[in-house]
Amino acid sequence: MSNNDNITLFYSPQTRATGTLTLLEEMGAPYQLHVLNMKAGEQRQAPYLAINPMGKVPALLHHGELITEQIAVFMYLAELFPETGLSPAPSSRLRGTYLRWMAFYASCFEPALVDKSQQNPPASPSMCPYGDFDTMLNTVTAQLAKGPYLLGEQLSAADILWGNALNWGTMFKLVPETPIIMEYVQRITSRPSFVKVGAMDAAWAAEHERAVNEMNEAKEGKAA
Repeated sequence: MSNNDNITLFYSPQTRATGTLTLLEEMGAPYQLHVLNMKAGEQRQAPYLAINPMGKVPALLHHGELITEQIAVFMYLAELFPETGLSPAPSSRLRGTYLRWMAFYASCFEPALVDKSQQNPPASPSMCPYGDFDTMLNTVTAQLAKGPYLLGEQLSAADILWGNALNWGTMFKLVPETPIIMEYVQRITSRPSFVKVGAMDAAWAAEHERAVNEMNEAKEGKAA
């Protein structure tokens, strides 16, 4: 694999990029990690803004091309490694369901969580992309009740995406800890890829916190 063919993941701990790192580990895919310390604001500095002007992670560089937006990154990677079976083929009967839940995440789930976390007043259902929070969540829960995974018996990249998101949603009390949701979260997050990345994520977060504290102490020392 040439340098131009390498998968480079721009990542920061405790962000959406954690899910992408988990997907790469789940697939056993080769990758290079470019770690950004968001606590130090590195995502808003010129070197990274030259790569992704939005200053967001995850972002991928592959074949010299930039891929951003979490859903696009997930679908790109899952299709890049079809042998993993994490992306149903276009001819598969599960393809439509897979695409539905990938799109539902971006168009309904995330906007609903943002509104709830910010305590935004409910919008008119006709003007809101997700209708209302309870309907959105009940729709997801009904799908999870059908089988161990979103596609029934088949694990897909959608489960890596949703397992990570529901884990964070319940952790921050934005998503209710119902039996169906918690059983699903436990099933997905107990996978080796999640356990490994969880440890990596915690280590990077601690290192970034330490670096910022040292930087602040140095500034205070100069000002004294």
